[in-house]
Amino acid sequence: MSELAESAGPDIRANFDLKDEIRDYWSKRSETFDLAFGHRIPPGPEFDAWQKPVRDFLGAEPLRVLELACGTGEVTRLIHDLGHDVTALDFSEAMLAVAKKKHAGKPRLRFLLADAENTMEPDASYDAIVCRHLVWTLTQPQATLAEWFRLLKPGGRLLVFDGDWARPTAVGRLATWAIRQIDRVIGPDNHYDGALSDRHATIMRNLPFGDGLTVETLLPMLKAAGFLTIEHASHQPIAAAQRKTANLRNRLRTFVYRRFILCAHKPS
Repeated sequence: MSELAESAGPDIRANFDLKDEIRDYWSKRSETFDLAFGHRIPPGPEFDAWQKPVRDFLGAEPLRVLELACGTGEVTRLIHDLGHDVTALDFSEAMLAVAKKKHAGKPRLRFLLADAENTMEPDASYDAIVCRHLVWTLTQPQATLAEWFRLLKPGGRLLVFDGDWARPTAVGRLATWAIRQIDRVIGPDNHYDGALSDRHATIMRNLPFGDGLTVETLLPMLKAAGFLTIEHASHQPIAAAQRKTANLRNRLRTFVYRRFILCAHKPS
């Protein structure tokens, strides 16, 4: 349980559920999230690599796009720069405050404080939905995928960037060992997840995808929600672009987990 819940008294603690814990965790991380490797998307090759799947799967025509769990607005920029009309949603006021400041004054951009699992947005109101590193945190994944299907217009697309954050690959286990050695020599990276890693692990243990999120797990759930055509793209071009400018510790981090990109289509 978070420090907030611990200090709030027994009545608040009794009502402080997993979703509250997730919100509190990410709100706390908002303070330094843009300093964490793998979150900020710097201009240049890495930005181009992240933007390419959005361009490829969403196309050149301006769309009405819902970005779920926008955080501090990094993915917001790469969607908006392509000319789309973006609603950037997050349930952390702290994250949204950072994103709003970052994108102040931009047209075609709306920020929305809401829950990605129950948005309260109208039926068939978006041409596309984009989310990065959100699906693994869902507390009710099947119901949430149905909710996202509801929000899309006929022919709409759901673009998911995510990964299996529970089980390092074989190469990833070696990379993790090497990262620990670097930490011992030069000290930990305080902008990564170090200070909050115990909380992260506790949250993960209580999530439906706590044992890992894979393409093989997600595909039948997307189909059960009503999505038909599902396309799969490699995350490797993004990882390769990240390695071009990263230090050794961060280059190693790009090998730890298996990541994926999926685009699921709602029937026309």
